[in-house]
Amino acid sequence: MTPLLLLGGLAACSSDGPAGSGDTLVIGADLDNSSVVDIAYAKALQLRIDQVNASGQLGDKKLALRTQDNRSDLNSSVRNIGIFGGDKSVVALIAGDCDQCAVGAVKTITDAKLPTIVLAPSDQVATPITERRYMFKLGPNSADSTAVLVAEMVRARTIKNVAIVYSDDLYGNGSEQALTAELAKTAIKVQASRSVKPTATDVSQAIGTLTDGQPDALLVLTGPDQAQLAATSAKAAGFHGRIYFDAAAASDQFIAPDAVAATDNASMVFTQTLAIDDVIATTPAKAARKQWFRDYTSRYGNYSGVAAFAADAVDLIAAAVARVGGDRDRIRDIIETSQIDGLSGPIRFTPDSHSGLMPQALTMLVARSGRWRLAS
Repeated sequence: MTPLLLLGGLAACSSDGPAGSGDTLVIGADLDNSSVVDIAYAKALQLRIDQVNASGQLGDKKLALRTQDNRSDLNSSVRNIGIFGGDKSVVALIAGDCDQCAVGAVKTITDAKLPTIVLAPSDQVATPITERRYMFKLGPNSADSTAVLVAEMVRARTIKNVAIVYSDDLYGNGSEQALTAELAKTAIKVQASRSVKPTATDVSQAIGTLTDGQPDALLVLTGPDQAQLAATSAKAAGFHGRIYFDAAAASDQFIAPDAVAATDNASMVFTQTLAIDDVIATTPAKAARKQWFRDYTSRYGNYSGVAAFAADAVDLIAAAVARVGGDRDRIRDIIETSQIDGLSGPIRFTPDSHSGLMPQALTMLVARSGRWRLAS
């Protein structure tokens, strides 16, 4: 399938009325056109908006998606969000995988009173909550992800020491700290830990150093591209231990052909959506997730696990718009108390927690024959 091209350019605002006062209400999206994760988000956003509009749930109103390319650059992101914030037709923003972009744009978002759902993995996009009144996170929290990961290693009973590779960014540093703290509660020892630049396309030296000591497991806290590089580098280095990925490594259901052998039997913390074929639709929520999987693959081909987060973001905004139209402050208030059984799992926002994905959404997956399956 040809990747969906992110839309560029914003029309100048000509309305002096309240935000979203017309028949078409715009959801802005600040994404990186070159990011595999953000391309999946863009696909999911467009599909879900099309579905919402077709459903008629907004009455005579329609949603429209308008995106800007931030190139994972903070200054570009702040500029994009400033444009979105000044456009009265834009009722809410969805921010993509660049966590430093979202964190760096806090003031811009707050000043514009623009309700924003962030899909980036770092916990800092939603904390401290006193400075993130208009910002909400959809995606696994590092404490929840590492808790599931460590519990799985303890259950295996064969992991005595581990090595950790993590990306040197907000997400990676925070996750490494959370993982180290969680491991300290167990008898599993951290043998070595190394960071890699998030833009690095060769991690073989770091992986070689980490695997020289032959740890029982290599724990990978990076984005999807680097996670696959870590696995292939470990195999090339002769590593025979277990490989564990945390949730940020998730991407497509089918693993890239050149990484299949290296990732076989690797484990990953994520939601069931990436292995929804293995799930029996015993509840309406599970049936909806299976239908979303079918709809996404029907339009785009290979399914991306992160797509459900973007779709849930649209659903949260649409539900608020259905109640209060384009009033940004009232949309924010509704999101802050939203509780849904979403496509990615149970989601609950409160005034004390702007990170909505519940720990129960996470499970262990395993790579088998080039695709992700439920570990159980």
